Amino acid sequence: MKNFIQKYKHAWVFLYGLIYLPWFFYLEQHVTTEFNLIHSPLDDKIPFIEFFVVPYLLWFGYIAVTVGYFFFHDKREFYQLVSFLFTGMTIFLIISTVYPNGLDLRPAVFPRDNIFTDMVKTLYITDTSTNVLPSIHVFNSIGAYIAIHRSQALRKHKSLQIGTFFLTVSIILSTMFLKQHSVIDVVSAFLMAAVLYFFVYAPRPIKSETYAKQTIG
Repeated sequence: MKNFIQKYKHAWVFLYGLIYLPWFFYLEQHVTTEFNLIHSPLDDKIPFIEFFVVPYLLWFGYIAVTVGYFFFHDKREFYQLVSFLFTGMTIFLIISTVYPNGLDLRPAVFPRDNIFTDMVKTLYITDTSTNVLPSIHVFNSIGAYIAIHRSQALRKHKSLQIGTFFLTVSIILSTMFLKQHSVIDVVSAFLMAAVLYFFVYAPRPIKSETYAKQTIG
């Protein structure tokens, strides 16, 4: 047991949940009617497609499995991944606190009646249309894909690389086709990911290259 705790002592980072979850649920309960409406003209041109509820829900497993894999297999890459995710999630909480936001995109009447629309109805009940900027669904999906794509161990598995790429794209599209997010939420998530990538991942190859030059010299 002692060896197990010593080996996986980096689990301390999951204490972040004690900060994120209470803060998030506080916002969910208090940001209900008075908020800044997020909307883009492009949102009105995107159709509602209920089938995208499948990749939208797969997001939960995608993030959990990705974080779990790196937790057990590569501590350094695990720290990079959670640094990326948790920093973005904290920025999201701060934005939602100082700039309460929400959407008015959900259809009043579903165009079709099937098992997928039933799933969307349940989703709408459990997931509010507030606190949406930037989209954490999009941001975390990008973060998971970056970690998988950069992984020394996973890079050689081409089918996994291709599969996670299409899953990531499907999840991103699902946020808009289900009217869970505005195009603005999605674009802002990409921008935040680009900035945080520079701080979390970009320094590594620069340092490695510098070290290599010093060793050769």
